[in-house]
This record gives sequence, structure tokens and C-alpha cells, in this order.
Amino acid sequence: MDQILSELMKIFPQMNMYLMAGTLIFARLLGFFRMAPIFNRKDIPALVKIPLAIIISVFMLPFLSPEKVMQCDSFALSILLNIAVGAMIGYMARLITIAVECGAEMINMQMGLTSATVLDPTSSSQVSILTNIMAILGILIFISVGGVYWMFNALLKSCEIFPIYASHIPLANLVKMDLLIKLSSNTLYMGLQIASPVLLATLGQDIILGVISRTAPQVNVFQLSFLFKPVLGAAILIWILPMIMNVIEEYFIQFASII
Repeated sequence: MDQILSELMKIFPQMNMYLMAGTLIFARLLGFFRMAPIFNRKDIPALVKIPLAIIISVFMLPFLSPEKVMQCDSFALSILLNIAVGAMIGYMARLITIAVECGAEMINMQMGLTSATVLDPTSSSQVSILTNIMAILGILIFISVGGVYWMFNALLKSCEIFPIYASHIPLANLVKMDLLIKLSSNTLYMGLQIASPVLLATLGQDIILGVISRTAPQVNVFQLSFLFKPVLGAAILIWILPMIMNVIEEYFIQFASII
């Protein structure tokens, strides 16, 4: 086997260089798939992710021109650094979609549906049904507005900022702190913006029930709140669902030039 490989190296002198470059690109894609939305879901098996990463590595390799880049000093260190860079890019894209789940959790808590949970196989944790529905809705909107293209475009740009053979990560150029702070702060802001209609409606209902409890103490307001909150929250949510979809779409498009 070693003799066959040595003969192949003689026939194709650049094969070793391209194999090393392809391995580093594949390592960056593995870190990217681990954190990026859509690709980080556990319901997508590894037998699909790994061949997809290999195919994308083959297509990305000619655009990076590995023959013009110097060889790395430590191949293992380059693999670890590429995995870390891919994970950072995927995490920044993940922050954008987390805002939708944050808003769904606020709605779920205000409607009193925190006990209605199911096991989410993608995260191996108990999540509410409403949060799962909103997360899937957010992912579909993210795909429809071109989010997958933005993520792979950011991955290609990262190869310009941090070449695959580099020995240190330029964090100041790769991850801007003001951008990271903006993404993190917008998670709660966007979640509150999505959940605000339901929050205001249930707040008004709490005020009305509080007035009833003061004027008619014999009425069991505590049990009435369990009855009216889910019904009112679901009605408001169905009514404003088209507006929520437009808000989420505008929010995703806002970060089209960032990721």
C-alpha cells in the first residue's frame, strides 16, 4: 500500500498538498456543521453530514488555491484551529436563530404552557411544543431568505481572513466584538419583540382578573387564569402569526451583510 501511494505521489506531485488542504477545509466544515443552524440538528445523521462536508470540501478546494499557500508547521494544530474557526462562524449564525426560540419561550411561559413539554431529539432536552414549532418556523424562514447562502459565503470569507494553513487566529478581524455584542443583545430584544403582543394581552387579562378578584372575592381567579391564558394567548398568536413571520424575515435580512 505504501509503495502504491509513493508511486501515486510521483505521478501526481501535488496530490499530497491537495490532500492536506482538503483535510483542513473538511475540519473547518466539521466545526461549522457542529454549531451552525440547520446543520447542527441531531435528526440529520452523521452519515449525511460527513459525506456532505467531503463534497463541499472538494468544491471549495479549487477556490482557495492551496498551491499558493505555504505549508503549515504543525498539521494537528492547523486542524484544531480550523475546527475552532468553523465553530465560531456557526455559533454567530446560531445567535440569529436563537432569538426566535427566545421569543417562543417568553410566549410559552406567559401562556402557562411550561408543563407541556416534549423530548427534542435535536438537543436531547425537554422543550415546549410552542418553542419547537417556532424554532422550525424560524429555520424555514431562514432558509427561504437565503440564510444557507450567507453562512457558506461567510465560511469562504473566513478562509481569506484566516487561511487554512495559518498558525494563529486573528480574532480582531474574524470576530468583531461590537458585532458579537449586537447579536447577543438582539437575542433578547428580538425575542421580546416577537412575544410582546401575547405579553400585553395576558397582562391586560391579569389586570382584569385582579379587578374581578377584588370586587368578587368568591370567584376563584387562580383557576380562571389557567383556563383563559392559553386560549387568549393561542388566539392572539394565530392572529399575529403573519406579522411575526414578517418581523422574523426582516430580522434575518438585517444580518445578511454580516454573516
